[in-house]
Amino acid sequence: MSNQQTGGLKEHPVTLRAAVMMMYCLVAAGAFGIEEMIPDAGPGITIIVLCVLPFIWAAPQALCSAELGSAITDVGGFYKWIQRGLGEFWGFQGCWCRTLSCYVDNTLYIVLAGSYTQMLIPSMTDTGKFILMTALIAVFTVINLLGIKEVGMISTIFSVIIFIVFAAVTVIGFCNWNYNPVEPLYNSDDYSLVGSIGACLATGMWMYSGYTSMSTLSTECKDKSVIPRGLMIVMPIIALSYILPTIAGLASVGHWQDWTFEGGISFGHVLALAGSWGLPVFVIAAVFSNLAIFNTQIISVSRGFFGMAVDNLAPKALMKLSKNRRIPYIGVLSLSVVAFCLCNFDFSVLVTIDVTLLMVDYVLVFISTARLRRTEPDMPRPFRIPGGDTFVKILVAPGILIAVAALFLNGADYFLGGMVGLMSSPILYVIWKRMYGGLYKIDPVKYPINPRTKLAVGDLHRIAIILAIFGVIGLIGSMWWFGFYEVDWESYYLDTYGYLKFMGSTGEEIIHWIYTTMKWLSILYLAATVVLEIVAAKIDPRSNPQKLDKDAKISS
Repeated sequence: MSNQQTGGLKEHPVTLRAAVMMMYCLVAAGAFGIEEMIPDAGPGITIIVLCVLPFIWAAPQALCSAELGSAITDVGGFYKWIQRGLGEFWGFQGCWCRTLSCYVDNTLYIVLAGSYTQMLIPSMTDTGKFILMTALIAVFTVINLLGIKEVGMISTIFSVIIFIVFAAVTVIGFCNWNYNPVEPLYNSDDYSLVGSIGACLATGMWMYSGYTSMSTLSTECKDKSVIPRGLMIVMPIIALSYILPTIAGLASVGHWQDWTFEGGISFGHVLALAGSWGLPVFVIAAVFSNLAIFNTQIISVSRGFFGMAVDNLAPKALMKLSKNRRIPYIGVLSLSVVAFCLCNFDFSVLVTIDVTLLMVDYVLVFISTARLRRTEPDMPRPFRIPGGDTFVKILVAPGILIAVAALFLNGADYFLGGMVGLMSSPILYVIWKRMYGGLYKIDPVKYPINPRTKLAVGDLHRIAIILAIFGVIGLIGSMWWFGFYEVDWESYYLDTYGYLKFMGSTGEEIIHWIYTTMKWLSILYLAATVVLEIVAAKIDPRSNPQKLDKDAKISS
């Protein structure tokens, strides 16, 4: 492969076992998080969602990742897939949204590891917790600077421990079956049936997300087949590692209303049926789980901006590699610095931005898979999704619909946060494209720019598309949907955002502030769409290349 395809990264002999374990850590690392789904949705709906999502959400991700990952192994992984299928602009949007969200998201895991350790050692002060988190960040930074082989080894150790713990939960739970695990079907005290599904859908999607993450490491794997093969192995393992412990836990300890990891019933109480060692062992496993995710996220996410920098769409400093091991150490260190700076930060607002940004990546990967089947039917695909092109469209359609539905089912605060966070992507694209040149600097003929905007031809129209989509659905949400969906959510908003006094002092005032802000922001987006389209019609004519040629001659 050329240096342009690899960015100077070095290949390593990554085994199939190591790849599977790293994928397991990136996607799951245990069934932690399901405890929060059960009391919100009810036991029946929780189990149904965990059984259905592998087919309509996880499988499309894994299969698309396997096909595109076997065909396109350039540095950047999923970023290059989107770029190949939809173009430079959309590739940037997918990579920026995914990478930015993971920078914030990854800090959560080190914070949770510190919190669970504090549960094990009640005498630990907040200062002690901060020192511990700092030490953990340093340790896993060093491991990632050593390289993919060392990260894979640590992932294997953590994964084996987590497998053993949840296997014990499953066996002990089934041996102590006392309750009907699917009764009641849903939480009728707080939600309708649809509301119960919505209450756990976002968490379920998060539990089954991350199958594209390993793709950023494909360039560094000497055997390019390990990631596509590993995806097919890890997908059923993850589904079973969620479904079986959940059924076993509900069947053995029951009391579905009281499930929650901190201060309530958890999978640790299932282990406690076999002895007093159960709860502390489970908390230790939770620490290992969060450290496993933190460890693998660093190596995966650090390659995101690297791939963009190779394409002249990010600062070149992000391409700096260590001399011997060829590790993009600037990316690794930047993740560690962000984790250190945010580990004492209140995440309640930042996380609202996170969910929408992640959905952008998944939707664009789905669309790219289907489009590349049409535009590049003869592209070599060592792994090919069976069933033909029509089946691929059928496969990705539910994933796209679920991603869009999740925007409306998470809540108005998440939707508003996503509207704000999403705008960072086209804004930064314009800045970095004009500063560094993008693909135009690599091949001016294949990737021409508009001499007046210094952007790729048609980019103003593409920015308008983003504004129009979120403007329209933002109006729908603020003026109708969320008022209908979020009945009696006042206590949630007050508990979550009560400290932000500018939003109001009651739940009703906070809701009003969020809905009003969303409405006016939607109107602003739609107004900007109209302005951009008017300007684009004059200076960015996609259908009139002769005018661009004339402009280029004038500017020269």
